[in-house]
Parts: sequence; C-alpha cells; structure tokens
Amino acid sequence: MSLKINVIKDKILSENYFILRNITYDLTRRNGEIIRHKREVYDRGNGATILLYNREKQSVVLIRQFRVAAWINCDAHGIQIETCAGLLDDDEPEVCIRKETIEETGYQIGEVRKVFELYMSPGGVTELVHFFIAEYGDAQRVNNGGGVEDEDIEVLEFPFSQALEMVASGEIRDGKTVILLQYLKLSGLMD
Repeated sequence: MSLKINVIKDKILSENYFILRNITYDLTRRNGEIIRHKREVYDRGNGATILLYNREKQSVVLIRQFRVAAWINCDAHGIQIETCAGLLDDDEPEVCIRKETIEETGYQIGEVRKVFELYMSPGGVTELVHFFIAEYGDAQRVNNGGGVEDEDIEVLEFPFSQALEMVASGEIRDGKTVILLQYLKLSGLMD
C-alpha cells in the first residue's frame, strides 16, 4: 500500500539529548480524501537489545536500572528489569550489542543471533530496535558490568522459569525484554 504524504511543516522543538520534531503533514487516503495531521516525533536513533541465555543452567542474564520515563509515568521507583540494550550511534547493530553486553553485563559473548527488527512505538518514536540472543557461560564474564560512567546498572541472573513468572506478575514490564523472553520460550532453545 502506497500513501501520498505531503509535509507542510517540520520544526525541531528540541535538540537536547535526542531530537523532538513537530511535524504537520497531509495524508491522502486511498479514497483520495486528504487529512491533515499534526504530530510530535521523537528521534532517538536506532538501537539493539540482547537476551543472554544458558541452556545448561536454564538461566538468563538481565539488568536492573532506573528509567526516568517509567518514574515520570507514576512508577514509584522507576526501576526496570530489562535486557541489555543500547543505541547504535555509528555502529552496526551487532557491533553495538557486543559493546553494550560487555559494558552492562560484563560478558564477552561469542556467537550472536539476530532474531528480528521491531519498531517499539512507531506512533511517536522513530527508533528501530535490532533484537539478538546469545548463549553465555560463566567463563565469558570478563568484568562486573554495571555500565559506563553515567549509568548505575545491576547485573541479574535468573532461572529462565522465574523470569517468565516475573513477566506474568508484572515485575518485568519492559517491552523488549518480554518479547525476547517469549521468543526464547517459543524457540524451544531452553527445552
């Protein structure tokens, strides 16, 4: 399906940490009717995320960190349990996720498998996230992780079954994490 889009205005509202744009455009429907839309779009760049799993131990590695957007949205503490992730900046997705994995979890992983690319909130955020999985072992832990200078990340290792229970109970509410845990369950890799 091809739509006709005519941009009327594209104004940058903020270029602080990321770019916030105010866009006005006309959308021509399939029946020829033109509809004017005014939207704000947040451009934070594209990202990558990875779920580390261990078949032998039946475990996964996740991280815990403060997320200001969750806190602002009435999450009392703003702490989220999630998969390791980061923005691509100028890196290819696999290069990015390998760097992020060492920085955040302390694991230097071997083979990674890309499972898909998804927009997490395409109604207002431009970010396309590249999803990966990788098997890990204790011998691959090269440091304590915890992130870089402006991060405070706690590395967590859970039994896979417990991580799934934490999704069901609402302890894990991060979309990319839920998607990767469900993918791992459906893949049969942990059977």
